[in-house]
Amino acid sequence: MHTILTVVALLIVLGVVVFVHEAGHFMAARWAGVRVDAFSIGFGPALVKWHDKHNTVWKLCALPLGGYVSIYGQEDMFNRKKYQDLPKDKKVGHYLSVPAWKQFIIIAAGVFMNFMLAWAIYSADFMFRPRNIQLPVVGQVVRDSVAFNAGVKAGDVIMKIDGENISNWGELIIAKELADKHDAHVLIARKDRLINVTLIPAERWGLIADGSKTMFRNKGFFGAIYSGLRETYHQSKTLLIVLKQIVTGERSSKQLGSFITIAQVSGHALEAGFFIFLSIIALISVNLAVINLLPLPVLDGGYLLILIIEAITRRKLGGKAMEITIVIGWILILLLFAFTMWNDIARVFGIN
Repeated sequence: MHTILTVVALLIVLGVVVFVHEAGHFMAARWAGVRVDAFSIGFGPALVKWHDKHNTVWKLCALPLGGYVSIYGQEDMFNRKKYQDLPKDKKVGHYLSVPAWKQFIIIAAGVFMNFMLAWAIYSADFMFRPRNIQLPVVGQVVRDSVAFNAGVKAGDVIMKIDGENISNWGELIIAKELADKHDAHVLIARKDRLINVTLIPAERWGLIADGSKTMFRNKGFFGAIYSGLRETYHQSKTLLIVLKQIVTGERSSKQLGSFITIAQVSGHALEAGFFIFLSIIALISVNLAVINLLPLPVLDGGYLLILIIEAITRRKLGGKAMEITIVIGWILILLLFAFTMWNDIARVFGIN
């Protein structure tokens, strides 16, 4: 039963996140007057498909671990001679028939919609789920710990870590994780004065929260909207920092996971409750948006970068070199997929 729940949770999470992303591309293309040939959820043989009045093929495929929107002529952006040689009637609705700024919007719309989905979910969560928040007040400091040796005392309020405001204990924990390999600069409020301390990297800092210092929060509409936006920004920034730390070797690449990790996390979240499950959808949506903005040629960020370079240089990129770059991009993506799959398999089966 648990396995079925995990699979169902994975399909819902990926289905929602991928659909919203591709819907962004789809709606932007329609708005720009560009033809959309296909809208697919999943890959492989189509289980269900139909045509709409614009002759777009809508498909639900056998392997629902992604999706795509097929935009007429987008693949010609690196072979403009092919577009130029088309008869006039074949250029109607072509991707290259619209100006570069509209192409930019079409490509950016998927990422934009993922951020909007996360913002909407986080905002709804803050609005409809009142919570008792643990304030960042230190209740105890473990003797001879990093915090103890740095001079942190019971009753201290953690105000900032590495320049980031800390408003609750959860943010403190995240900040501690992000400072895993470097000294953390912490601003503390102690009675009527502010104190700066440095906490060196350690498995634990030795801080224990004051369980009596909590605050019941039930945000109104505008407060929830702001908090949702702040949470979306915070999760995006956290992912970028984690990716940077993995690239620089500050953090183990074994922390990267594939859809197996997503399935397990989603299954546990679905069991935990509706709002917890929604928060996982928001988190995966943020992750998809941020990953897609990376400047790899086969990702949205790569195509956006190409459009920006073309706008600055006033030259159209293309030719054999660009084709090779695209192939290299696909190879990198496939290698990353294989690596994350291996991480998950090794974790599940206890392989070192």
